Amino acid sequence: MSPRAVLKREYETYLRVQRGLSGDTIYHCLRFYDRFLTAKFGTGLGDLNKIKPRDITGFILRLREAQNAPRDKTGPSHLRNLFQFLFWSGKTERNLSSAVPKARQPKPTGIPRYLEPEQVNRLIEAVRGHKKTGRRNYAMLMLIARLGLRPPEVTAIELDDIDWRAGEILIRGKRQLHDRMPMSAEIGEAIVDYIKNERRGPDRALFVSVKPPFKRFKDAQILRWILRDAYAATGITPPQAYIGTHILRHSLATDMLRKGASLAEIGDVLRHRSAMNTTIYAQHDVDALRSISRSWPTAEEKQ
Repeated sequence: MSPRAVLKREYETYLRVQRGLSGDTIYHCLRFYDRFLTAKFGTGLGDLNKIKPRDITGFILRLREAQNAPRDKTGPSHLRNLFQFLFWSGKTERNLSSAVPKARQPKPTGIPRYLEPEQVNRLIEAVRGHKKTGRRNYAMLMLIARLGLRPPEVTAIELDDIDWRAGEILIRGKRQLHDRMPMSAEIGEAIVDYIKNERRGPDRALFVSVKPPFKRFKDAQILRWILRDAYAATGITPPQAYIGTHILRHSLATDMLRKGASLAEIGDVLRHRSAMNTTIYAQHDVDALRSISRSWPTAEEKQ
């Protein structure tokens, strides 16, 4: 193996063992490893101590020009992982991770988009009609719409993660955090129907492809395609240009808020680690916001 390939294998072990990152994140980190070293040294591996901060900023600027996505923070994040590894393993004398510029992330000011409960139900029901994937797609969308799961959390569910006696399901969340959530009868019946009548193959993942050899999904893009087809089948207009399944999480939170749930309860269901992430839904409860707003001062009050 070439020195560059050996270093890449060491980096992969570091990401998996020391950092505990998911397979998808490791894959993208290794891609940026190759892209940056190729930009700096070509096909080989030069002196890593000759990497300068200007090399890093120049590489990121070229990424921005090619992607036209100035707010994308994944590239800088993957590069920080690389330079932290190089310093941790003694390959570089300086920790260049601090030289990686941050992507500008303005605070969102708009009200989260959402769908009405009746629209959500129509979308979920629309996917059931497919002969080969209807039961699978229906169960996957149910987990997002009813439990507020993120797409990668849906595709990461294993058969052994479901405790049928306790009525619970293990959720493999962000940053390797695991949570157990109650599984309603509606969701349980959908999963059982899929396992008995549609699922095939020896893979231990709950949701698998319908094509041989019936393996698990490499990423969660399948859910975006399922929702896109559901929009087309029902004629519902997406509330935003980008068709993503996160709209179902927003819709669940908005519906809970309308039915009297507190922000703390919504945060527990969505498994927010910070209460600040849940406060965006307070914008939907206009009456509650009016109760805490101060009255506009009049000329008489000023006197």
